[in-house]
Amino acid sequence: MSRCLDGPIRVSGGFLLLSAWFALESGFRPLALILSAAILHELGHFIVLRLCGAPVRGMRIGALGAVMEADRSGLSYGMELLALLAGPLTNLLCAAALTVPARTLPGLYAAAGTHLVLGIFNLLPIRPLDGGQALELLVAWRFGPAAGEQAARLAGFVCAALLFGGLVWLMHESKGNLWLAPPAAGLLAACLRELWGKT
Repeated sequence: MSRCLDGPIRVSGGFLLLSAWFALESGFRPLALILSAAILHELGHFIVLRLCGAPVRGMRIGALGAVMEADRSGLSYGMELLALLAGPLTNLLCAAALTVPARTLPGLYAAAGTHLVLGIFNLLPIRPLDGGQALELLVAWRFGPAAGEQAARLAGFVCAALLFGGLVWLMHESKGNLWLAPPAAGLLAACLRELWGKT
C-alpha cells in the first residue's frame, strides 16, 4: 500500500512501545490479529478514497490508531461519508465472513471477534473516530456545518465521558488493569477536546 500513497507512512514511537508491551504481555498472535484487522480497516478507507479520486498523501500511525491523510476537498458529502464508513464496514464484513468457516475452524472466532470489536469501536460518535466524523458530516449535510460541529461535539463529549467513566470503574474492579489506561487516557483527551471546542 505504501507504493500507492503519495506520501510517507509515519509510525510513532508510542505505537511501537505499546505494540511491544502488548506482545510481551499477551503474545504475538493477539497482536497479529489486531494489526491485521487494523490494516484491512485502513485498506477499506484507502480503496474508497482512491475510487472517489481523492489523493492519499500519507498515513500517521500512533498509539491510539491510524489516520489516513487525504485531500478530501473534491469529495461530495456522500463520497466523504462512504470513505469514512469504508473502514468499519470492511471490519464488519470480515467479521461476518469469518464467522461461517469458524464453525468448523474455531480458531477463526478470535479473528472474527477482533474485526467485530474494531468495526463497532470505530463507529462510536467520538472524533477522531470514523463514527464521530460521520455524525458531523451527516448533520452538516442536512443542517449545515455549524450544526454538524455542534452535534459532533455534544455526542462526542457524552460518549467519551460515559466510556471514560466505565473504564475507570473497570480499572478499579480489576485492581488496576494497566491495559485499560491507554484507552481511558485517549477517551479523556477526546472528552476534554470536545469540551474546549478543539477538533
